[in-house]
Amino acid sequence: MASRFSNVDPVTEADMRRQGLDPHELDRSTEQLMSLIHGNLPDPPVSTTARLTAFRARPSDGVDRISRLSDALLRDIVSRLPVKDAARTAALAARWRGVWSSTPLVLIDTHLISGGRTPGRASTPDVTAAVSRILAAHQGPFRCVHLTCSRMGAYQAQLKRWLRLLAARGVQELVLVNRPWPREVRLPKTLFTISTLTRLYIGVWKFPDAAGLQDASIPHLRELGIFSVSVEDGDIDAVVARSPALEILNIQGSMKGVRLRLVSNSLRCVQIRSFAMESIDVVNAPRLERLLVSECLDPAGGSCTRIKIGHVPKLKLLGYLEPGKFVLEIQDTVIMAGIKTNASMMVTSVKTLSLRLRFGVYDDVKMVPAFLKCFPNVEALHITSEKCDQLTGKFDLEFWEEVGPIVSVLLRLKVITFREYRAKQDELAFLQYIFQNAMVLKYAHVQMVNHRFTSLSIDEMTYTINHMPDNKWASKFIFAIGGSHGPEGGEPLAFQ
Repeated sequence: MASRFSNVDPVTEADMRRQGLDPHELDRSTEQLMSLIHGNLPDPPVSTTARLTAFRARPSDGVDRISRLSDALLRDIVSRLPVKDAARTAALAARWRGVWSSTPLVLIDTHLISGGRTPGRASTPDVTAAVSRILAAHQGPFRCVHLTCSRMGAYQAQLKRWLRLLAARGVQELVLVNRPWPREVRLPKTLFTISTLTRLYIGVWKFPDAAGLQDASIPHLRELGIFSVSVEDGDIDAVVARSPALEILNIQGSMKGVRLRLVSNSLRCVQIRSFAMESIDVVNAPRLERLLVSECLDPAGGSCTRIKIGHVPKLKLLGYLEPGKFVLEIQDTVIMAGIKTNASMMVTSVKTLSLRLRFGVYDDVKMVPAFLKCFPNVEALHITSEKCDQLTGKFDLEFWEEVGPIVSVLLRLKVITFREYRAKQDELAFLQYIFQNAMVLKYAHVQMVNHRFTSLSIDEMTYTINHMPDNKWASKFIFAIGGSHGPEGGEPLAFQ
């Protein structure tokens, strides 16, 4: 019976059936989760489907010119091959055996599945055994390893051995994803002591306990991805603190609300998606340029995620601020509607700001002027209009005129994009306010919602835009209108 499932193991299946639940639903949702994770992993540096881009006829003199190349160049060639092809070069000649043994290899476990089949429960034993053989056979370094096919709950001893071998072989890039079930398999603490790592992505694990992170040291790590990993308060903070070269931090998918506190002299980009967090406290990040938070989950009982902005003198891009889901705090001041801003509440370095708004909700719209006043040098404003079923206010042009002048809109704003436009009067009033006040606006783009999610036709939505009165617009700018064939709410954030 277990063979009918791609992810659910017999124990989990039996437990769900005892509770009157459908294991097929869990199997489908798990497959969606894995697809989402794999879609955001770094691309492998080698491919089994790569094609030659050029071809020259073979010389007729029979001379082996490739073997005349230097060892360094031969190693470079072998390092660009999938691991099976790289291993086969050892059969060419005695010299190639030496090249193979000293080449920094790339190991991608999906390349070990015959016929290019999708990883399944049945493939785990064979893939796990093949990985063990390769790690034992190759005495040279590994520059990149992707292990994403195996269900490691039953192979924890092998996992520990793999990590010891990879540490000894100086692995630089490591992608380590457990395929459920079970889901919360604890990561060995030795992972965070591999000093040669420059890029690390982990998915569907349970973090080592806090005591296990005390010896963590990843001095060369520049990029860290944490996907659907069970963590506690302080876990991510500890790894960041022990990674003095870390520049990129990507976090995705966790149902447990945690508090994230970032102190880093090296971080340049933080991206968080579909993660339940009580707070994101950027205490001190003097090099941080991008902070993107999207689709955060409700941490507990309707509470909001608190985003606290501390010392970030180089922050250029901030999003997606979403009233009703986020509370913004700048230098210990909570930003509220109608607040009188002063210099301590302003982040003058931000040039690009992204907002998600429900234009029919009073509390959401009232926060927009406060946000814009806190970022007085915004040059690009990106708005996504969220679906709103229960209107709590009406916001016409008169409302926006009463807001008064906003420096960023008047003197700085050069680009505005508006996604998921539904042709509502509240949306039109906001756009008209921007167009009548933005004196240096150069480009505006309005993308209509997919017509399948609204009662209006594309022509009807386009009509409302094309017939906006432009006699009072403050500047001449390029105005583009487009449609959408994507999901409701727009395409999700993709890690970059």
